[in-house]
Amino acid sequence: MKKIFISISLLLAVTGVARSQAIYQPYSYQLYQKFDAENYSTKTRLHTALKPSLIGDSVLMRSYDSIMNYGRYNGDNALYNKLFNEHQVDVKGNNSTFYADLLPDFNIGRDFSKKQNTWLSSLGLQVGGTIGNKFYYNVTGYLNRSVVPAYISTYIRQVGVVPGMAYAGTYNSNPNAYAWDYIMAIASYTPNKYINITAGRDKNFIGDGYRSLLLSDYASPYPFFKLTANLGNVRYMAMWAYFNDPANTSQLRTDQHKWGVFHYLDWNVSNRLSLGFYDSVIWGNVDDKGHVRGFDFNYINPVIFLRPIEAASGSPDNALIGITTKYKITDGITAYGQFSLDEFTAKEFFGNSGYLNNKFGYQVGFRGPNLFGVKNLNYLVETNTVRPYTYSERYSILNYSENSEALAHPWGANFREVVGLLSYSINRFDLMGEIDYGHYGLDANGINYGKDIFKNYTEAPKLYGNNIAQGVATNMVYLQGKVAYLINPKYNLRLELGGIYRTEKNTAFNDKTAMVTFGIRSSFRNIYTDLASYKTH
Repeated sequence: MKKIFISISLLLAVTGVARSQAIYQPYSYQLYQKFDAENYSTKTRLHTALKPSLIGDSVLMRSYDSIMNYGRYNGDNALYNKLFNEHQVDVKGNNSTFYADLLPDFNIGRDFSKKQNTWLSSLGLQVGGTIGNKFYYNVTGYLNRSVVPAYISTYIRQVGVVPGMAYAGTYNSNPNAYAWDYIMAIASYTPNKYINITAGRDKNFIGDGYRSLLLSDYASPYPFFKLTANLGNVRYMAMWAYFNDPANTSQLRTDQHKWGVFHYLDWNVSNRLSLGFYDSVIWGNVDDKGHVRGFDFNYINPVIFLRPIEAASGSPDNALIGITTKYKITDGITAYGQFSLDEFTAKEFFGNSGYLNNKFGYQVGFRGPNLFGVKNLNYLVETNTVRPYTYSERYSILNYSENSEALAHPWGANFREVVGLLSYSINRFDLMGEIDYGHYGLDANGINYGKDIFKNYTEAPKLYGNNIAQGVATNMVYLQGKVAYLINPKYNLRLELGGIYRTEKNTAFNDKTAMVTFGIRSSFRNIYTDLASYKTH
């Protein structure tokens, strides 16, 4: 953490000569899908897989300005613009800007299946701005209390963390009531059009889908330092991060932290075809013998695939590699996919023997704008499959996680999923619908069947014959719909009505949720509620 703040301080010291047009935009699927017409047009060649994005391209900038300035009144009506199109505090100087907003997130709900009321009381504060035109910063913090639906409470009790946010603390006798707080901070410096330097505590996402099998924005925010190089048709990212691991199950519990290094190369081969190459290495702050290892400066080398090859040849660290691809079939249809590889043995892989150490996942999807010729009606449909024991390791400290949650797909491993999303925007109204079907296997009788990535995969009951959904076979159906009225686009202040119907069924339990919510919400943070259980209950 100390190194991150030193890096931010250095960036602050060198921003006086800034002259760039790039805008750092925090990632939210619901916002980013509004750029699908530009991102996935056969006439553009934009890098779309690495998020959050620096919005600097003139095509995207026009759409971004249109969204962020929607409804702005150009006449003499300052109060109207303050309420509906400006930050609450909005200062623009000759060489800098500053903004600040209170971020309310209050809603009430009713879970009819459990005959329980739910509510969320969350208040955030964000401050941010620019120094010159090359430096951007944002600090956002939240104080939260909530009574959550029963299935989210089950997840919290199993994992110990409010999904994607922070440690969960109870504060009254209600078993579904929790309190938590967390903070995110970003400093982004773009000295020229070829390179960006970003440091802070936030999330990252790699891929063109709703889910990522490589690096997603699901887990809690974490400190990182990231370099991104832009060389025309090639964009290259190198990132170093520091993680918590409170679920550490290794014999040495003296330290619950670990480090990670991540590389991603995105190559736009043509206007239609893009290929991406990914690698990561995770290592513990304390090694297996109890020695403090700290940050390994061998991982400073930003060359992709160099360290994973070394890890595969005998290093004790956990290496993961992967590829991404997208192909624009038409302006309205883009096919995309991912393949993540944790461990691989060729003989058993091609023999289809269900070998324990062949750990991988794959994604195939389609997305596009203006479905059926309707402007701003955007869609996505994808399937994700992850083999049992993928992302797990011989010690929990080495697994692919942050703060007790998966760094990739939130369901962990040992599952198949099909998910579809439909989004439509008209004037100030945003509508969204989601359908999600999952088939996965849970552990039973203390036996590790491969879904829980925090368990030691060397304790698996068999070496061969491992298949998707082994263990307690479970089916989940998740339906969600939202209607939002956008009040202020600058910080996504909106009135939102939502509904969720969810079933999760196996031979051990049959959970049902049918609920509606209504409230006033703000900010661009992704909050995932389409979650699966990690254990029987």
